[in-house]
Amino acid sequence: MNSPMPAVDPATVHPATVDPLAAGPQPRISSWPGRPLGTVLVTGGSSGLGAAVADAVALAGGTPVVLDLKAPDAGYGFVEVDLADSAAAEGAVARAADDAGGLDAVVTAAGIDRCGQLADVSTEEWERVVRVNLLGTAAVVRAATPHLERVHGTVVTVASTLGLRALPDASAYCASKFGVIGFTRAFAAETAGRIGVTLLIPGGMWTHFFDDRPDQYKPGSDAALNDPGETADAVLYALTRPAGSEVREMVVAASAETSWP
Repeated sequence: MNSPMPAVDPATVHPATVDPLAAGPQPRISSWPGRPLGTVLVTGGSSGLGAAVADAVALAGGTPVVLDLKAPDAGYGFVEVDLADSAAAEGAVARAADDAGGLDAVVTAAGIDRCGQLADVSTEEWERVVRVNLLGTAAVVRAATPHLERVHGTVVTVASTLGLRALPDASAYCASKFGVIGFTRAFAAETAGRIGVTLLIPGGMWTHFFDDRPDQYKPGSDAALNDPGETADAVLYALTRPAGSEVREMVVAASAETSWP
């Protein structure tokens, strides 16, 4: 596990350029007051929303630790894991917690998809989407629960607007994200008063999430997508609520998001 990234000088943070994908997720400096962040475990923290969350945590004085298939470019603490393997995911959480001396929060930002009609997507590919997005989320949260209960920590799970509104050619993704919503609401009910639980429902964002899709499923250059840095700032707000106050659910999307409401 690598050493956490040193504190970031806010003066070195630059605004987004014209091409948000070329610039990468743009970290924000949140003005939200609240409790210290401590050690925040971020799944999928090497790219996309996860990377933006890790950057936001570091900028706000916290210590991000990333679970992903590849190490984050920013040099944050890292444990390599394939979240499609629930046992491996639980083991990675245990290792990260041991190395960091505990956990204060978890953000489950890892996610994949496989577009196409149900009959055209192989069983292996379809089920991998569900394993990573839903079962991987549950495995990470399950393993982190004892650590979070000790400190009244926080979990932020990441669903999607497609966890509320189903679209064709997205059955695996919708199934997994509908499942994340149900899982999160149930987990919040069973840990109320012991762990803060926030359900994040983001709209589409300018990340490399869409890169591997066939052209017919890629958003156009004029698509109404959000800056992942803005979504990460909302996550930071949820993570810093004082004991006794929680953001239970939030939708964060571009102003012209087509999948919401």
